[in-house]
Amino acid sequence: MNAKKYQQVIAWFETNMPVAKSELDYKNPYQLLCAVILSAQATDKRVNMITPELFERFPTPEDMAASNEEEIYQIIRSITYPNSKARHLLGMSRMLVSDFGSVVPDDIDELQKLPGVGRKTANVVASVVYNKPVIAVDTHVFRTARRLGLSSGNTVLEVEKDLTAGFPEYLRAKAHHWLILHGRYVCTARKQKCESCGLAPFCDHFNQNNQF
Repeated sequence: MNAKKYQQVIAWFETNMPVAKSELDYKNPYQLLCAVILSAQATDKRVNMITPELFERFPTPEDMAASNEEEIYQIIRSITYPNSKARHLLGMSRMLVSDFGSVVPDDIDELQKLPGVGRKTANVVASVVYNKPVIAVDTHVFRTARRLGLSSGNTVLEVEKDLTAGFPEYLRAKAHHWLILHGRYVCTARKQKCESCGLAPFCDHFNQNNQF
């Protein structure tokens, strides 16, 4: 990919968004893992409305593992796909207790053994909690990276590989938040705010279309 493009994007974000972190509320790796599982096709705002009751009822993996799907469902029923997420949370907590000593693993492959944990979720947890040099690609990151011209990949994995190659290792965890926040609030799916975007001068999408 274009090294100059990455340098421009990094410089802009370092200046304009020096602090970038997850908008999910959590206090430990277990809570973050639960929150990320719940966040699939749901907003962080909605997740944050649900998790206080969830974590009060199940403060530890052992507490959740001793529960059942119905009890979890009743707490998370306002989230998208509550049935499958209740099943995933229960399975995740039980495996976390039985196979990992109730400790959320920091390895991507180990994380993906847990029910409800795909590559994106594993990358989020590994980068946010353990500062691993990985980039989680969700819809916001995928869209923003392609529009800016940081990747021409057609799949999530292709975009992840491009971003991993383009961003230096020490910045990858932060780069995930840069792109997701920019995609969430500026480079939105339907009405991107190109007229107020500081990245517009070196954005492929803007320069190719040259329209607001």
